[in-house]
Amino acid sequence: MTKKNPGGAKTMNYHDDIQNVQKLISGYSGTWDGINAEAVARMRAQNRFRTGLDIAKYTAKIMREDMAAYDADSSKYTQSLGCWHGFIGQQKMISIKKHFGSTKGRYLYLSGWMVAALRSDFGPLPDQSMHEKTAVPALIEELYTFLKQADARELGMLFRDLDAASDAGKKQEIMDKIENYQTHVVPIIADIDAGFGNAEATYLLAKKMIEAGACALQIENQVSDEKQCGHQDGKVTVPHEDFLAKVRACRYAFLEMGVEDGIIVTRTDSLGAGLTKQIAFSKEPGDIADQYNSFLDCEEVAADDLVPNDVVIKRDGKLLRPKRLPSNLFQFKEGTGEDRCVLDCINSLQNGSDLLWIETEKPHVEQIAGMVDRIREVIPNAKLVYNNSPSFNWTLSFRQQVFDIWKAEGKDISAYNRANLMSIDYDETELAATADEKIRTFQRDAAKRAGIFHHLITLPTYHTAALSTDNLAKRYFGEEGMLGYVKQVQREEIRQGIACVKHQNMAGSDVGDDHKEYFAGEAALKASGEDNTMNQFTDAAE
Repeated sequence: MTKKNPGGAKTMNYHDDIQNVQKLISGYSGTWDGINAEAVARMRAQNRFRTGLDIAKYTAKIMREDMAAYDADSSKYTQSLGCWHGFIGQQKMISIKKHFGSTKGRYLYLSGWMVAALRSDFGPLPDQSMHEKTAVPALIEELYTFLKQADARELGMLFRDLDAASDAGKKQEIMDKIENYQTHVVPIIADIDAGFGNAEATYLLAKKMIEAGACALQIENQVSDEKQCGHQDGKVTVPHEDFLAKVRACRYAFLEMGVEDGIIVTRTDSLGAGLTKQIAFSKEPGDIADQYNSFLDCEEVAADDLVPNDVVIKRDGKLLRPKRLPSNLFQFKEGTGEDRCVLDCINSLQNGSDLLWIETEKPHVEQIAGMVDRIREVIPNAKLVYNNSPSFNWTLSFRQQVFDIWKAEGKDISAYNRANLMSIDYDETELAATADEKIRTFQRDAAKRAGIFHHLITLPTYHTAALSTDNLAKRYFGEEGMLGYVKQVQREEIRQGIACVKHQNMAGSDVGDDHKEYFAGEAALKASGEDNTMNQFTDAAE
């Protein structure tokens, strides 16, 4: 008998697995009698995903189901936070299960920015694809190692509860929890930057990322060797055909690895990119390359005006000289960013992309929606992944948006200085409250109006780690001393039921004890005896 868990993956019924293992043991003529069938079944349940490919197939199916649900109802959007370490991702998913009871619609985002800043052997780096490409699949593997460990820990506690239960009703209740257990393993949208080289390099890296468990790859249309953070200046895009070669490389990688539901997220940086590395090769007027070239900033010239090494193009019978910079880059016409974004998105979806990512300079629903409306005129079910970026000053942006709306409505705004709306003096005003409400509903509103299926924050845990460390350092090294830790950290962990207050348990001590008992029986030297100080927190967190 098998049961289906969320996401469509099948798991063996716990009782059936025990029986099957017992038959296996019996077939070895007594030489395996030291192996306990129930212990094997428990270990199997705690290690449901044997390989990264198992994870990729399972999570890809979840994403496909979630995308279909969003198409039917825009309120069913999904969310994630960027995580730079396995422990951070693990604690996030434990928290989600604790507070919401389900991981449905909650993913992880693997941010290239944080890999560069926090996981490179070169030390902290800007988001410019200078970090080791192998750091990306390594982090995917690490994240899933920690998520699987969260499963093992939680199921281990259920098995202990099962052993301790005295009546049949309680045992059945616990058994139902075991057999309907929802894993901490969720989809990861993984950043492959601009592909780290040519299409072959992109394909090789994509395979490594998929093997590690990634079901969704995000790739952007910047030049690999000039790649910039989406919120920095100096971004350089590539012609569509160059980009599509890398998109196809990702698809080939998914198909080769047997992950047919694999998701490709194509990001356009055209809104903030005013430069291109090269002029696209056009076969005929009106093709995608010709459309790309039409955005170039050109001046009309006559043949006699040309100087040695000039680059010119011919359009509509005219000779045009694109503006070429000393960097050997070509410049786009000002004000063409949105048009280029729309063209990028339509072309990506028509050539194998599943989801779009439009990198914007501010969080503005109507700005995003204006582009999505144009995309959906061609592809009605176009869906976005959107970066709720910490690079935005959300407070200032939304206060200015409210200011502009009120001004257009003729409301009295004389009490406010638009340029200074970040001031603490405005924190308790009606305008600030209205802006905060718009921030609170931004994801819901953007999902409904602007086609955003998935909301992510690229580097929130970078900032939370810095903030919490600052608060602790200020108190612990100041007058509060040890109270600074106890009051602000440990006591809050206890009060809020943070599982990490029992850090030995979180690190796998109890799981290890269970294994020792399986391996050595009564002779096992276990850590969880009465002298373990973790027992001081027995009732603190579950």
